[in-house]
Amino acid sequence: MKVVLQRCLSARVEVENHVVGQIGHGLVAFVGVTRLDSPANAAKVAQKIAGLRLFNDEAGRFNLALKDVGGKVLLISNFTLCGDARKGNRPSFMAAAMPEEANALFESLATLLAAQGVEVQKGVFGADMRVFVENDGPVTLILEL
Repeated sequence: MKVVLQRCLSARVEVENHVVGQIGHGLVAFVGVTRLDSPANAAKVAQKIAGLRLFNDEAGRFNLALKDVGGKVLLISNFTLCGDARKGNRPSFMAAAMPEEANALFESLATLLAAQGVEVQKGVFGADMRVFVENDGPVTLILEL
């Protein structure tokens, strides 16, 4: 899985001008599922997202995780993260999982995060989405697990 995490003050996702997911303080996770991913990858990513210390303590250091700050996660499926643009001008998406498999792992990731006590909102898999992120920092991290 490839995940781009952005710390946010607030975020929302809209499909056809309707809000389908919205959070306050927390993380927005853009998730790309590759052909090589498995349920074990989803479990590792969920554990990593829940435990990452990306939030400031009283001294301004990254020492706090989502649960420490009452943060939430907005999950956004994003197959274009699996794109390879090393050759030519049109990216190849051959590394992306087939939609049915990708959706199952995306939903598994949401369930696994929620099981760790993290409130999860999400976009609509495969939909044309508009994502609004009020970045905090900005703090952005790329995970490839």
